[in-house]
Amino acid sequence: MINLESLLLELSNAPGPSGFENPVREIMKRELSPFVDSLDTDGMGSLIGIKNGPSNSPNIMLSAHMDEVGLLVRYITDEGFIKFQNLGGWLDQAIIGQRWQILTSKRTVLGITGIKTPHVMSTEERGKVFKGENLFLDVGAQNKVDAENRLGIKPGDPIAPVSDATRLNDSEFILGKAWDDRAGLAVLVGVMESVKDSDLPFNICAVATVQEEIGLRGAHTSSYAVNPDIGLNLESGVAGDYPSISQYEAQEKLGDGPAIFLHDSSMLPNLKLRDFVIDTAKASDINLQFNVLSGYGQDGAEMQKSFEGAPAINITVPTRYLHSHNSIISIKDVEKAIGLVRQCILQLNLEKIKNLKNFD
Repeated sequence: MINLESLLLELSNAPGPSGFENPVREIMKRELSPFVDSLDTDGMGSLIGIKNGPSNSPNIMLSAHMDEVGLLVRYITDEGFIKFQNLGGWLDQAIIGQRWQILTSKRTVLGITGIKTPHVMSTEERGKVFKGENLFLDVGAQNKVDAENRLGIKPGDPIAPVSDATRLNDSEFILGKAWDDRAGLAVLVGVMESVKDSDLPFNICAVATVQEEIGLRGAHTSSYAVNPDIGLNLESGVAGDYPSISQYEAQEKLGDGPAIFLHDSSMLPNLKLRDFVIDTAKASDINLQFNVLSGYGQDGAEMQKSFEGAPAINITVPTRYLHSHNSIISIKDVEKAIGLVRQCILQLNLEKIKNLKNFD
């Protein structure tokens, strides 16, 4: 049986900016391989594990993305400082004063985003948000040649946040980076373990996608590889249970169970599938939260749009402080999300799948 906490910590600590997900993919290969009949990658690097049903069975696709928001080396200044390109949706103020690791072909290089000391800032400067194009990484290099030759840094090298995951003061909460979407990956593994001995009338396609943070790219190709009949996307949700965020902006709370998105900027869920998940949660005595967001975008949208279209929904683990070096989830929410998705799978049959796809 998987140790869920250990898996969450390992997944959070693994570096995997968009386009450079290999360390996370290796963990997912190891974790999924006991529970699937085949394991392969598509042409972009998304990992596709299939638990086979009978011949010519429908495909139930479970997805979660491996990549995290990160940076990319743009160029090295003559003085040896690193200018960078964002990979994913960072707020500039979340980047300042943080530790990073540059994953070069030679070694891992530690760096920090530098900022002018407040001792010499004008009053006007102190009130400004520093723009990303003015930020840089300090890696302790003497100059450009030193950064290139000794440290092995070159343009295009990926840069991942440095933040060690840990239980937060012996609570149910876990502090770490990249819960978007390492929490979803842990749910994916937990679900596949929970149904490994179940005789199901369909194929379960467990997909760990790449490059979600820069345009849902891996979900696009993997959805066409799988051709899902039903899509369940496993994501980090947007918690709204802390100061400075309003209930209007986000409605999820940590510790209150998994949630489903009723709206985000990338998709609306299939209404029959929405009701099926709600009914399953009620029957399983699992508290289900709902979130209506103005923004966001997630891999379920690509499953929904593949081929002739498929019913899809986004099931989430509530998360505080997304897209930063430190975010928080509840391990109880992860456990409940596993239980909910498991029950959804066990309640599905060929007739229900056909009905979910029927608009007559």
